[in-house]
Amino acid sequence: MRLSPSPLRRTLLALGLATLAFGTQAQAWPTKTVKILVGFPAGTSPDLVARTLAEPLSKALGQPVIVENKPGAGGNIAADMVAKATDGHTLGVMINGNLTIAKLLNPKTPYEPSRDLAPISLIGTAPLVLAAPADAPGSNAAEFLAAARASGDKWSYGSPGIGTVGHIGMELLKARVQMAPVHVPYPGYPQVVTAMVGGQIQLSMLPPGLAMAQARAGKVKVLGVTSAGRSTLVPELPSLAEAGVKDFQLEIWNAVAGPASLPKPVVARLSALFSEIARSPEVRQKLFQQGWQVTGGSAEALALRIKTDTATLGKIIAERGIKVE
Repeated sequence: MRLSPSPLRRTLLALGLATLAFGTQAQAWPTKTVKILVGFPAGTSPDLVARTLAEPLSKALGQPVIVENKPGAGGNIAADMVAKATDGHTLGVMINGNLTIAKLLNPKTPYEPSRDLAPISLIGTAPLVLAAPADAPGSNAAEFLAAARASGDKWSYGSPGIGTVGHIGMELLKARVQMAPVHVPYPGYPQVVTAMVGGQIQLSMLPPGLAMAQARAGKVKVLGVTSAGRSTLVPELPSLAEAGVKDFQLEIWNAVAGPASLPKPVVARLSALFSEIARSPEVRQKLFQQGWQVTGGSAEALALRIKTDTATLGKIIAERGIKVE
C-alpha cells in the first residue's frame, strides 16, 4: 500500500516547485530586445543615465538593450507608454516626479504611478543647492533665511516651471521656515540664473553642478544643500538641516521602473542586476560625473522612497493648490 505524503511534506514540495518555477521564469527572460524608454530628449540627464546602464545590462542579459527617447509632458508620456506596455520587454528610466506626484499635479495624467508602474531600482540621487545673488545678505544659510523671513513677500524666488522639484521644494522650505517669497516660473534653469544675477529674484534651488559653476564664477552665493546630510557631490556645502531647518530633505532622483504587469521574478532579477551595475566602479564613476550619487537599491527600497516622497510632496501640493494643466 502506497502512503500519501504528509500535509507538511506536501506544503514543502509545493513551495519547492514554486521556487523552481520562480527562478526558471526569471532566468528565461528576456527572449528578445529590451527597450528602455526615456521621457526626455537625447543628451539630457535621464537619457545619459539610461545609456550608461544599457550596455552593461545588455552584456548581463545576453540580449540587445536599446534606449528610445519619447519626450514630452515632463517625462509622463514615456512613463505612460511603459505603464501600458504589454510585450514584457519595455522598461523606463524615469525622474522622481514620474513615479510619485504626476497624478497629484495633473489629474489628467493617464497613468497612476502606484498602480500602473513596478518599481525596479533607484539608480542615483542628488540634492538641490539653495542659491542667492552674490551680494545677498547673510554669511550662512541661517542668516540668509532670517533675512528672507523678515522680507515677507517682497522677495521672489525662481524655478524652472510650475510643478518642478525646484518649485515644490521651495514651497516646502517656505512652510518649514515660515518665509513668503513669491514664485516666478521660468522656462529653465539658465533663465533662473540670469534673473538671479540680474537681481529680479532673490533665491532659488539649483542643481549642484550649475550652482557650483556659477558660484566659482562669482555670480551667485551658495548656502546649503537640500539633502538630509552633506552630499558627496558638493561636500564643502552644509545641509540646510545644519542651518536649523529640522527634518528637511529634498532630492532629485532617477530610477528604473517597468509596467505593473512585469512578472515579479523578472522584477527581482532586474533589481539585482541594476543595483550591481550601478555600483560597479566604472558605472559609478560615470554617474558621479553626470551629477549623481549612486544608490542602486532594491525594488522594495525604491517602493518605500516613492511612498515617502509622494506623501511629503503631495502634502505641499495639496496645501498650496499646485496644479499643472
